[in-house]
Amino acid sequence: MSSQCEVSANKTAGAQMGVFERYLSLWVFICIVIGVSLGHLFPTLFHFFGELQIAHINIPVAVLVWLMIIPMLIKVDLKALKDVHKFWRGISVTLFVNWGVKPFSMALLGWVFIGYFFRDWLPAEQIDSYIAGLILLAAAPCTAMVFVWSNLSRGEPNFTLSQVALNDIIMVFAFAPIVALLLGISSIHVPWDTLLLSVLLYIVVPLIIANLWRRWLLSSSNDQKRLDRTLQIIHPWSLIALLATLVLLFGFQGEQIIRQPLIILLLAIPITIQVFFNSGLAYLLNRAVKSPHCIAGPSALIGASNFFELSVATAIALFGFESGAALATVVGVLVEVPVMLIAVRVVGSTVGWYESKPGIATYEECCPVQTNDVST
Repeated sequence: MSSQCEVSANKTAGAQMGVFERYLSLWVFICIVIGVSLGHLFPTLFHFFGELQIAHINIPVAVLVWLMIIPMLIKVDLKALKDVHKFWRGISVTLFVNWGVKPFSMALLGWVFIGYFFRDWLPAEQIDSYIAGLILLAAAPCTAMVFVWSNLSRGEPNFTLSQVALNDIIMVFAFAPIVALLLGISSIHVPWDTLLLSVLLYIVVPLIIANLWRRWLLSSSNDQKRLDRTLQIIHPWSLIALLATLVLLFGFQGEQIIRQPLIILLLAIPITIQVFFNSGLAYLLNRAVKSPHCIAGPSALIGASNFFELSVATAIALFGFESGAALATVVGVLVEVPVMLIAVRVVGSTVGWYESKPGIATYEECCPVQTNDVST
């Protein structure tokens, strides 16, 4: 078992949560205030940005999403796919939850809570759009923040890297069909040309650019140091681009939020339930198939977190800045960190119970090289 627990060559995958990530929900709240305020002060400017489109793709958002996604994808080593077979139990569980459960459970929660229980408290014309946003949020597994969650749960880094690389490849082919299927079931019109263009722009092209850039960085002497240094330099691009996108979104959503601030809370409820349900399901399934805890932890967290950058961009492309879908995906950003930190805490505090099942290797037997404290 110990051969499965070598330290990943990509040290960035095991980076501790930085100040930005730790307080992401706070930054989102600040963006709400700034965006709403600027939207009221400079409505003409925001409408100008909103009208900069080609084939229903907003150009400013496309640029910002590239700045968000490409630095994150450079961390992903697609060569890790060759090691997928070493973690077949955990990989199988995570794939089942990511692609066979999460989008459909989120759609069900959206129909139940937004379409039924909360209908009377939400603007009637946006009900379907809110549900669409929740579906978009759950249809793509997280890429960047997964490395943070895995590290905090003392996860096996090579498993996390392999799983993320596999999810990114699957996302190229599965994201559009799953979204189209669930939106169709919800009787929401699917603009296939815009959806496919979004997949091309926000998944395929960034993945190719990031992979080529990564290969070039690793092609010289001191290659790992060169990669790490580049990631440190471009990391702020992602943060600034994310915050700028959120300010734009809330600038357009300002009137709706001021009129009905309860919307944020109501949208957060199904998202929170979805995170706990899917993380718990993946955790229990891994225990059932006797995966070691250093696999089960990141598997549960990968199965619960969302690729919100892609979700936000696709929601804007399909439904527009002012849509309920765009707002729903942004609420996912707001909820992500505090909810996932709770999930990390639960995973870390149940190691003894998890390993009490016969046939499951202890953490020391599986990953003796890792020493970071789960209570971080």
